[in-house]
Amino acid sequence: MEKELLKELNESFKNKNLQEAFDALIELKLGKMAFSTSFGQEDQVLTDFIFRSDYPITIFTLDTGRLFEETYEVYHRTVNKYDKLIEPYFPDAKKVEALLAKKGPNSFYSSVENRKECCGIRKIDPLQKALRGVDLWITGLRGGQSHFRENFDLFQYDTSFGLIKFNPLVYWSLEEVTAYLEQYNVPQNSLHKKNYPSIGCAPCTRPVEQGEDIRSGRWWWENSKKECGLHQQD
Repeated sequence: MEKELLKELNESFKNKNLQEAFDALIELKLGKMAFSTSFGQEDQVLTDFIFRSDYPITIFTLDTGRLFEETYEVYHRTVNKYDKLIEPYFPDAKKVEALLAKKGPNSFYSSVENRKECCGIRKIDPLQKALRGVDLWITGLRGGQSHFRENFDLFQYDTSFGLIKFNPLVYWSLEEVTAYLEQYNVPQNSLHKKNYPSIGCAPCTRPVEQGEDIRSGRWWWENSKKECGLHQQD
């Protein structure tokens, strides 16, 4: 059933612009919709668009407790600009306390397994809580962000969380993203101007060098796939 629906959705939405896509999405009445933002450039495009259009879509964010101060700054500027709620979700304090007591604050540098454990506690668990009762998960994923994401579709079924995911910017270029942000004067993270195209937790993100992959600054000490587990390809 999901495959047939996804095929139909991807076919009918492939030539729609952002306005047409969201208008059609609302008409479909697929249930409760939620958009997850980490305040990156793509996410800021969708936050601006959803808030300005006053769509009945919940916007939430995951506060891992290890974010950059610059991320909190753009978070603050965003809620002030639109005067709308962005729902925060936090990791379970007991799990964080147990992890630090057992392995210290920076265990993620030691191994991929340790890093995934930290991501699981600080990101995956809060995301599962945020997505409870949600029928359609909207993301700011863009195909040009990494080789892993270049084959993503507009609509996918996420088996990890058991729901349909809508990626409205998947075919956008970075130039289209930045042009939108400038046109609508959307708040941006100041780290983008310091060669941080992809921004996650502070200890796990560094600036990228000329010619490097956009996500090469994430978990740079690893040779593994640059994903934390929030977005799996099915």
